[in-house]
Amino acid sequence: MKGKVVILGSGTSQGVPVIACDCHVCLSEKKKDQRTRASVLIQVGEENYVIDTGPDFRFQMLREKVKSLRGVIFTHEHKDHLAGLDDVRAFNYKENRSMEVYCTLEVEQALKREYHYIFSENRYPGIPKVELIRVSNHKIELRNNLELLPIDVLHYKMPVKAYRFGDFTYITDAKKISREETEKVIGTKTLVVNALHRSEHLSHFNLKEALDFIEIVKPEKAYLTHISHLFGTHSEIEADLPPNVFAAFDGLTLDFDY
Repeated sequence: MKGKVVILGSGTSQGVPVIACDCHVCLSEKKKDQRTRASVLIQVGEENYVIDTGPDFRFQMLREKVKSLRGVIFTHEHKDHLAGLDDVRAFNYKENRSMEVYCTLEVEQALKREYHYIFSENRYPGIPKVELIRVSNHKIELRNNLELLPIDVLHYKMPVKAYRFGDFTYITDAKKISREETEKVIGTKTLVVNALHRSEHLSHFNLKEALDFIEIVKPEKAYLTHISHLFGTHSEIEADLPPNVFAAFDGLTLDFDY
């Protein structure tokens, strides 16, 4: 079976352009240099799933004209990946159902702190309706026979879930991936992986680390995401990449088989 992935956002936590920054990347008017916070849309048949709802979630849904959303899958609990969850209530209203939310215990605890009103006993009218579904290390069974395989990566010391579905793997906010978890990625045809910029960073792959990981996995094509303005413009980044590696950009659509 075939599905599609839309790169909803390819930027790091501040997005690009960065507020009050006058660098040449932030001043660029080219569409591919304007990056919202990292997220992807998975489309299988008539069903849509989103990995992470960052601060730009509402804008991303409007931009891609998403009319139906079955579920949200979270990678970890940082705000640039959680901050848009309140806007799932538009889908609650239109589709008359709760939003399936797939998350680890740590993310669940963060959601209950950040969105305490969603889980309150005295529910306020109009708040989002969610159905929490715990993510562990087991495959996640979604609709249309789609299976997600969680992959454990480290974002400095924070556990983060990457996901493989069919011949596609999405990895964000990774600094370290064990050999055992890397084995789960082997065989991927399309890999989307974070690469913050060229310099060393405490909690993210830089360009060299991302390229080293890509060389181990050997996908047919790889796309860099979670990109900082410090990396350069889209064209400057791509000038330094191998033939099968590309800089992702907002709105990029990729096919996968499962």
